[in-house]
Amino acid sequence: MYNNPKILLALSGGVDSSVAAFLLQQAGYEVVGITLKMWSYEKTYHGKAGAKPDNDFIENAQKLAEKLGIEHHVVDIQDAFADLIIQDFVDEYFAGRTPNPCVLCNPTMKFGTLFHYAEKLGCEKVATGHYLRLKNENGRYFVSRGKDVAKDQSYVLWNMSQAQLSRCLFPLGEFAKEEVKALARSFGIVSIAEQRESYDVCFIPNGDYRSFLQMQRPEACEALRGGVICDKNGKWLGKHRGYPFYTIGQRKGLEVAVGHPIYVTQLDPESNRVILGEKEELLSQTLLVKDFNIAKYETLPENCRALVRIRYKDAGTMATITREGNNLRCDFDGPVSAVTPGQSAVFYEGEDVMGGGIIF
Repeated sequence: MYNNPKILLALSGGVDSSVAAFLLQQAGYEVVGITLKMWSYEKTYHGKAGAKPDNDFIENAQKLAEKLGIEHHVVDIQDAFADLIIQDFVDEYFAGRTPNPCVLCNPTMKFGTLFHYAEKLGCEKVATGHYLRLKNENGRYFVSRGKDVAKDQSYVLWNMSQAQLSRCLFPLGEFAKEEVKALARSFGIVSIAEQRESYDVCFIPNGDYRSFLQMQRPEACEALRGGVICDKNGKWLGKHRGYPFYTIGQRKGLEVAVGHPIYVTQLDPESNRVILGEKEELLSQTLLVKDFNIAKYETLPENCRALVRIRYKDAGTMATITREGNNLRCDFDGPVSAVTPGQSAVFYEGEDVMGGGIIF
């Protein structure tokens, strides 16, 4: 019956992984589904807007597995997820940086768990419902933008290892989101196709990271309340709610009046200050990244030129990338706005992700 390797699919209970399951089975794979329980939304948010009960997702995945006649497992990794991903997320904000938890979670927690169970269950490859393509050229594996530009998730997988990518499949890379929904309806899973999507950090379904930080570290948040908001020269402009509640480039919610738009240009954890400035003060022509990964090549090419995206929704700016000690330096062709420590700078050659690193 099966003419392809046994494959372990991350089955979340949403439309993307559900359609991926159908497509993989149609392609002749023996599919094993696994649902990772990472965070208890219902317990944490007590039914607030955006919080869908955990069991709804698990039940959707179980029902789909029954419909397809595939083996299915539910794995609770909440403790490990809290220790690694949640702890890092909170620590980064309290260090004055703005993290992207998906960048850390994917290679360590999500795919790390998938490969662990793939070994236990005898699966040769793992698959997810990410919208991106996987390429293999000159013995190197790397990700490339998916067909659906609006849903493309290549940005968050820049730091996957060669060993991991060599065993991955991304069945949705050649589909647009609306095509996936249409497939779901044709497969008879209309309710899953119609369910509301989440565009937020998975453990903050209502998008309010400030409330999440308050919930995680109430005493620390309270201790920082009332710090100084000032300009770059130290001129007092007001008091803030705690510097972790602000991000570089933020304009709204500053609660200061200077007669014209003003932006967060710097966070100073040591002095508990939030520094504001003009829009022009957000512009930079260079940045440094640490903990970088070059996927498409064994080493960074000479005279490297790439489109660099400095946040998930950034369209990108062309830059020259060079080594600077143990880090990489990006010199942009033109100024970029709101370079934010903690975010990822991801390097693109055309549609391909050449690599990336963490801005510092």
